[in-house]
Amino acid sequence: MSKDIPEDICDENVFERIYDSLGQDLHNFLYYKFGSQVNVDDKAQEAFIKLWDNCKTVSISKAKSFLFTIANNLVLNELKHQKVVLKHQQESPKNYTYETPEFILEKEQFAERYQKVLESLTEEQRAAFLMSKVEGKTHKEIAQMLNVTQKVVEYRIYSAFNVLKEKLEAFRKK
Repeated sequence: MSKDIPEDICDENVFERIYDSLGQDLHNFLYYKFGSQVNVDDKAQEAFIKLWDNCKTVSISKAKSFLFTIANNLVLNELKHQKVVLKHQQESPKNYTYETPEFILEKEQFAERYQKVLESLTEEQRAAFLMSKVEGKTHKEIAQMLNVTQKVVEYRIYSAFNVLKEKLEAFRKK
């Protein structure tokens, strides 16, 4: 006198039976429908993962329909994504600029001159200046890192600014 106990997909043995019985069919369905456009193995596995995630809400009688619908939608979404990627790859990148050749040359010359001026700073000035302006550290943080007072850090940054302003004077707007 055994009662018919409804099988629960969340039971590992039941899920394994579903996987064994439907896994190859799902793979073949996706492969026959979409070919090698996408990795059908991955999409079939993702569909089984979604079934496991939703095992409380999906009945065993609806498991096959759920798996095939989810797998089909996953592949369709992947194909849509591939179309978008392809569209963006086909668009040619902007190969023009509104900068004049003179401006580009001046910008390169300024960058070279700026590097030389930075190299001419003392090590203390350069370290404090770069920590402040490039790394965005506060004067207090720099002082702690360099084991000096905050006033010393402020002086080093101020003096570095003065050197930069003096030596890069030729690049100022006229």
